[in-house]
Amino acid sequence: MSAESELVLPVDTGPITFPDGMEARLRDRLRLERLRTGRQSLARRLALGFALVGPGLLVMLGDNDAGGVITYAQTGATYGLSLFIPLMIPLGFIAYLVQEMTIRLGAVTRRGHAEMIWKRYGAFWGAFSLVDLVVANVLTLMTEFIGIRVASEIFHISYLVTIPAAFAFVVSILLFLKYASWERVSLFVAAFNLVFVPLALASHPDWAAIGRTIAGSGWVLPGGLFSASFLILVSANIGTTIAPWQLFFQQSCVVDKGLLPRDIRASRRDLMLGVTGMVLVAIAIIVIAGQYLHGLPNASALSDDSVLAGIGKELGQGAMAVFALGLVEAGLIASIVITASTAWAIGEAFNVPRSINVSPRRSLIFYGPAIVGTAIAAAVLMLPHVPVGFLNLTVQVIATVFMPAAMLFLLMLLNDRELLGEHVNSPLRNALSVGVMVMLIVCNSLYGITTVFPNAL
Repeated sequence: MSAESELVLPVDTGPITFPDGMEARLRDRLRLERLRTGRQSLARRLALGFALVGPGLLVMLGDNDAGGVITYAQTGATYGLSLFIPLMIPLGFIAYLVQEMTIRLGAVTRRGHAEMIWKRYGAFWGAFSLVDLVVANVLTLMTEFIGIRVASEIFHISYLVTIPAAFAFVVSILLFLKYASWERVSLFVAAFNLVFVPLALASHPDWAAIGRTIAGSGWVLPGGLFSASFLILVSANIGTTIAPWQLFFQQSCVVDKGLLPRDIRASRRDLMLGVTGMVLVAIAIIVIAGQYLHGLPNASALSDDSVLAGIGKELGQGAMAVFALGLVEAGLIASIVITASTAWAIGEAFNVPRSINVSPRRSLIFYGPAIVGTAIAAAVLMLPHVPVGFLNLTVQVIATVFMPAAMLFLLMLLNDRELLGEHVNSPLRNALSVGVMVMLIVCNSLYGITTVFPNAL
């Protein structure tokens, strides 16, 4: 039985009761309506714009997680200032294409991604997608705590302190804040993701070499297009740009924020802002690593600690400390959003109260499994020996493997006119989305072939 709270309206109609969590969502919607009405001054328009910001920035800056930071560093260290720099731009457009569909689906149906799959395609496919998500999320969370663990050692703080502290922070804001406050705290943390951009500028990059790279010249691919190292880094970079948890997170975030079809345009701007930040950070990290770590022995196997050591040696201890802070932030913001995506997905699948506005004692199934999953990931990283580099790249590739199935469900939902009416996908969007799915399948297949049969290609 849901808890109920009372909201007394100004008109004397008596108290009206709402399900637990609904009152907070209605207050958020009323605040937006107040900003929309009345004289539209510059201050009011800015306030409305800021109020609608959130899901897009969080999903894309959260995508630049600790595992992503190390993947970009491994990429730059392996291939230098090469094709992976301009490759980030089309990957950003792919991320926008995929995530924009979740905005429309959430705003129009007002249902989360897991709930839509479960109700539209049945329990089997609902359970299939949920298990894939939870397993991938726990593995990904391990890479976040790897980043926090290694970076904390730069500041001579034991990971036995920092990992539990990070876990406690993620759990506390999920349990004790309402959605609006949770979102603002998360955005504050996410803003520090941009610290890599000034760090890259301060490293005095070779702008001429970067320009040649963007223009398409000077690309060097040791081993060729079909080498295992190239294919695994391509798959890993794709996996850190688009991942299944992002679909579940952004759609549920749109629903919990209470956005409506009239907010789709503003949500697209929010998403594009997030994509721009993601691409800038990714390029900044590749530039830093490409300029100062390229050519190191076993560059593709670099782990968090060797990346930090290399930056400290080349750029100084101050730069190493800033990079370490960025790594902690990347792990922290990703842990926040991935834990939330697990909570929303499980709450939707089991049809229980599923909002960050709901009090914990009223929805243990919503909060409990997500917290347990994050606790498992944190506990593994408190063990003394963890294969950091192998685990990081493996998790990113797993995300790429899971993504085609997740996109198939998304595409089917976005072509359901009964659900979306005029907001269904256009033929162009369908063609582009199918192209992304084919690209993912080809990358996965080529990587599998080169791994099992190294001389086949």
